[in-house]
Amino acid sequence: MTGARSKGAAKNPAESLKPAENKKVGKRKASVDRSSIRKAKKERKAKKDPNRPKRPPSAFFVFLEEFRATFKREHPNVKAVSAVGKAAGEKWKSMSVDEKAVYEAKAAKRKADYEKQMNLYNKKQESSANGEVNDEEDEEVNDEEDEDEDEEEEEDED
Repeated sequence: MTGARSKGAAKNPAESLKPAENKKVGKRKASVDRSSIRKAKKERKAKKDPNRPKRPPSAFFVFLEEFRATFKREHPNVKAVSAVGKAAGEKWKSMSVDEKAVYEAKAAKRKADYEKQMNLYNKKQESSANGEVNDEEDEEVNDEEDEDEDEEEEEDED
C-alpha cells in the first residue's frame, strides 16, 4: 500500500518536520460576547405562569407518595433519595397488574381534575387577553364542587 496518504499528510516528509509558521492550523471564530447569547436564549424562553395548574402525577408517582412514607418508617436511618427511588422501582416492577390498578385509578382521577382546572385556566387566560375581567369562572368552580358534593350525598343515601 504505497502511495496511500491521508488528506493532511505532507507530500514531502521534510515539510512535515518544519514548524507550522504560515500554515492555518484551524479555523477561528470571531470573538462573540457570550452574555448576548445568554440574553437571547432567555428572551426566547417563555416565562412560567405561577397560577397555571400543576400537571398530575403518573400512577407510579402516586404509588411513590405512599411508598415513601412506609419506607421511611421501616428504614429511618436511610436518608438517600436514590435508595428510596430504587426500592420503589423494584417494588413497582414486582407488583401485579391488579395491585397497580389502584394507583392507576387514582392517577386517572387526578388527571381528570387537572383537565378541568386547565379548561378553567385557559378560559381565564383568554378572557384576560381580551381585556375582560370576569369572576364567573370562580363561581363555576364553586358550582362544580357543589355538584360533586351533591352527587356524593346522593350516593351515600342509596
